[in-house]
This record gives sequence, structure tokens and C-alpha cells, in this order.
Amino acid sequence: MKLFEIVAHRGIPIEAPENTIASFQRAIELGADAVELDVRLTADKVPVVYHYYYLQENTSASGTIFDFTLEQLRNVKVFCRGNPAVKEGRISTLAEILELFCGKIGFEIEIKGPEPEAPEIIGGVLNQFKDYWNTFEITSYEPALLLEMQKVCSGITVDLLLPRSESWMKLDVVQYQAMQRSRLARARAVHLHPSQLSQEVVTALRDQGIEVHAWDVNDEESLEIVTKFGIPRICTDHFQQALAFRDEMGGRLHFDNTAPFLPSRK
Repeated sequence: MKLFEIVAHRGIPIEAPENTIASFQRAIELGADAVELDVRLTADKVPVVYHYYYLQENTSASGTIFDFTLEQLRNVKVFCRGNPAVKEGRISTLAEILELFCGKIGFEIEIKGPEPEAPEIIGGVLNQFKDYWNTFEITSYEPALLLEMQKVCSGITVDLLLPRSESWMKLDVVQYQAMQRSRLARARAVHLHPSQLSQEVVTALRDQGIEVHAWDVNDEESLEIVTKFGIPRICTDHFQQALAFRDEMGGRLHFDNTAPFLPSRK
């Protein structure tokens, strides 16, 4: 029985600056199944790997990333949060990251948007790496961006990200929203927070042909939840913790069969 695959969120950000070459290289060294990365467009419409709208306190510059050209971003240093002793990194283009790491690890590529032209521009890069599409999943919170991506890159896998639930929202609404927004996006899977998971939610989505992945799986309780519901793929900020949990659970399954029952995937 196969346990969940582990996606290293922005690489290994406790050991290297997030979303940088060093962070992704470290994820490969530690044995991650995939890395998650975020793609935004620069002022001159180049897809770069960076999460935020604003250059944060862990960079050597300030301002909005969409006001910087690629040439200007080349001079920006990115530091490791909470670990100043780690060597600084740089912001890379999506093409550079894929050129370095395709075939070595899988990719969860989040299109941040919100530019309507983002899928066409990003898709132009992805089409150069078509031989590796079986290791890619393209994600976004915006169904429209995912629909357009499927036009630009016919056959590529797209998954919908669902944000954390608002305080008033119960799991019946989570289930309905996840299902309908996934249908809008024509998504293969929807990525839910552990707090949004229940057997009813997971079963209902799978009955509609929508797989369920999980994000922000950052503690033991969340790891137990995704194992209980047979979630096949998780994204985490704490890769080593998730790996140790999976290894321990795999050992229990193999040796004494005391692990929780994992429902079969549809």
C-alpha cells in the first residue's frame, strides 16, 4: 500500500532561501517527491519564481515584484528566514529552474496571476519542457487561469487550490465549493487544508472523479488526518517531519499492520 507523496513547499526554506535553486536542490537531496514553487510575472512579463507581491524583509530590495524588470531582479538577494548564516540566493526564472531540475524531481507549479495573459506566457515556457509534463501539476486558486492553461498546454495536469475556510463555513459548504470550483476549472484534483477534510468530503469529491490533495500539512495531527483519509499527495513546510512520519507509518504497515485503514483511491 503506497502512502502519500511529499511536496516540499518552496523547497526546504529552513535550510535555504525559499523558492531558490539551493532550496530546491536541498529538497532533492532529502528525497522529496516534488517541490512547490510560485510563478509571477515581472514588469517585462517574464515568469519568475517568487511567492509574494512585495519583495519581503528577507530580500535586499523593496517594492512590488511586478514593477521590477528581470534585469533589475537579478541584483536582488534573497535570504533564509530565521537563519542568517545561510548563503543568500537569487530570484530565478521559471525556465531556469525547469532547465536545472526537470527529470530530477516533480513540480507543483502555482500560477499566482492575476494577469489574464499569465497562462499564455507561462505556458510558452512549459511547452519547452513537454517531455516532463508527467512530473508537473499546475495549480491556482483561479479556475479561469487553469482553464486557459489547458488551452495553451493541452493535456497538462491542473489542480485547483481552495483557500482556508471562512469562520462561518461548515464542511458541507467546503464540499460544495470544492466540487463546483473544481468543475469550473476542469481540475484533476482539489487541494484542501487538513481542517477541511472529512470522510464525507473526500468520498463525495472522489465520487465525482475529483481527487483530493492536502496543503499546509505541517504537524503530526495533520499528518494523521491525511493518512486516515488516504490522501495521495501532501504539501508541507516541514519536509523532514513528514518524511519521518511516512517512514514510520510505512514500517507499521509492512511489519505489524497496526496503521489506520487507508481507503482505496477511486
